[in-house]
Amino acid sequence: MKIGVKVGDVMTRNFVSVKPDVTVAQCSKEMISKKVGSLVVKTGNKLDGILTEGDIVKVIASNRDFSKMKAKDIMTKKIATIGPSADIYDALNVMKQKKIRWLPVTIKDEVIGMLTIKDILRIEPSLFDIVSEMNPIREEMEKMKAIKTRKGGGETWIKEGECDECESYGMLYNINGRMVCEECKEEE
Repeated sequence: MKIGVKVGDVMTRNFVSVKPDVTVAQCSKEMISKKVGSLVVKTGNKLDGILTEGDIVKVIASNRDFSKMKAKDIMTKKIATIGPSADIYDALNVMKQKKIRWLPVTIKDEVIGMLTIKDILRIEPSLFDIVSEMNPIREEMEKMKAIKTRKGGGETWIKEGECDECESYGMLYNINGRMVCEECKEEE
């Protein structure tokens, strides 16, 4: 389903970029000051990679000393790109497939812009359904995980509702013909 809007018409031309040798600390300060969630890492106009807030969080969570770490040390090097003549629907499909929120726009490996989910939704709000599929509700994913786990163990999550024992509301399990919540199930 083509939208008829080209990536080049929607992309941010004034994207924020850094050189590969900039420290991670400087990169995070740049992200904060420019209010962006990613930085294009480039040498001249050549795209080297992309550094996202997620990349920085991973380094911090790993307890590694990032005070002297450079953008090139933690940036994502293998990145998807798109050309400016592509339809924004195609760009959104690339983002969905790769599970990314930022897509550099390039011509012959030279970065000319950045396309974000926000850019797309600002122009074409009807694509919200596709975007929402990219970020499934975590609670629902946890429920589905619980269903799969319990089916293997002989228990089956049936529905949400009121527990036959304690009358609390939540996920219910069929235990010996009675519908009980997680807490009451463990007391059995």
